[in-house]
Amino acid sequence: MADALILALDQGTTGTTALLMDRSGRVRGRGYAELPQYFPKPGWVEHDPEEIWTSVLHAIAAARRAAKLTRTAPIAAIGVTNQRETVVLWDRRTGEPYDRAIVWQDRRTSARCDELKRKGLEADIRRRTGLVCDPYFSATKLEWRFAHEPRLARLAASGRLAFGTVDSWLIWKLTGGAVHATDPTNASRTLLFGLRSLAWDPLLLKRFGIPARALPQVRPSCGEFGRTRGVAGVPDGVPIAGVAGDQQAALFGQGCVRAGQSKNTYGTGCFLLLHTGAKPVASRAGLLTTVACGPRGEAAYALEGSVFIGGAAVQWLRDGLGLVKTARETEAIARSVPDSGGVVLVPAFAGLGAPYWRSDVRGALLGLTRGTTRAHVVRATLESMAFQSRDLVEAMARDAGTRVRALQVDGGAVANDWLMQYQADVLGVPVRRPHVIETTALGAGLLAGLGARVWRAHRELDAARRIEREFRPRRNAAWRKQEYARWQSAVKLLLA
Repeated sequence: MADALILALDQGTTGTTALLMDRSGRVRGRGYAELPQYFPKPGWVEHDPEEIWTSVLHAIAAARRAAKLTRTAPIAAIGVTNQRETVVLWDRRTGEPYDRAIVWQDRRTSARCDELKRKGLEADIRRRTGLVCDPYFSATKLEWRFAHEPRLARLAASGRLAFGTVDSWLIWKLTGGAVHATDPTNASRTLLFGLRSLAWDPLLLKRFGIPARALPQVRPSCGEFGRTRGVAGVPDGVPIAGVAGDQQAALFGQGCVRAGQSKNTYGTGCFLLLHTGAKPVASRAGLLTTVACGPRGEAAYALEGSVFIGGAAVQWLRDGLGLVKTARETEAIARSVPDSGGVVLVPAFAGLGAPYWRSDVRGALLGLTRGTTRAHVVRATLESMAFQSRDLVEAMARDAGTRVRALQVDGGAVANDWLMQYQADVLGVPVRRPHVIETTALGAGLLAGLGARVWRAHRELDAARRIEREFRPRRNAAWRKQEYARWQSAVKLLLA
């Protein structure tokens, strides 16, 4: 086992990453494959489940080539982490998906969520699940699918149809259709899972018209889910031994496994989690209460703030406006101007998430003058990630009664030194970037290694969680107040 590698799969909104890690936590091979998104109507976002699976296979193949693995090289375990809330439906007999997956960013069920609120049901849903009534979560997506295609509802009731978030779809594919399962961190994002019971909630299933027979079995995040069968690039019989939703996996990968520890992931969105220990903490400031992992991968709890559009705003600059060719060049462009020239971007392209939860709001670019340049818009786009993250930090301080003293960060955008320094300045606390910034995949790999007993004690994981750089605040409190006030004014204008 000493020379065996762990394969960590991170299936995200815009692509899939595969890491091959050794026992010391060093990444021996990395692979990535992009994933197309489909936008059939305004506010709708979809993926093709078969394209999700193909992206996984391509990422595995690329990681194997990078690690120069032979066909017989041992793989000790597989860890899976994934975009959460996205709804996938497939046929248990054929393994074929029913239509495209409805992605977490999709807003087609906004009217239904508003209806639930008008009926006064949100308080009960929040008490049961820790979540708010928002199109973000899986239940109303699944309900919408059944309402618009009654045949699917009948198939679900008969046991023919399987529902899952992306982790369940990948476990099904990895095991050759032998296992239909999920873990508590993913289940807790569906609006169908009891936060305290850690089981599917019968009342919520009835409320949303979801047959229990369609749901995956919920298994611990750390432990065997099944073994591979017929997967290109992976030997048969490799245990899938760790599964967690992407943000909870990143929390574990950062070593934030005890109450008071926090991390922020800068990916398609931004996701700040504060570990709260063995008991759930109800939010009064617009955050979510969600299931996380303790030191050994056991179920624990966290407060979470979800920003819908983070790095996706940079993709918009590139693909929508053509202002940049690559995300990497935004750092130099931001440094080329002393400030944003009064420009503020509120990237509410899919509504505003925590702590506002306004699905009706749309994005705005404010403060434009004749002197506004490309550099000002690019800088304002990066600033929007830092401002939205501060919104979450402020909300967590109100809920937890204590301020974040340092922030662990990860995700693709943290490679941008300018953004990380600006984040430290806006928050007024150190920002710590690890050696492995793909901590979502790292966390899945560490859970799998624990589950397969590659590591026998959680203390052995610390070597894989090393800090690469700490960004310390360089600005004073008056500057922070003035900068943040620009953002608050812009958001207030949109919410009016």
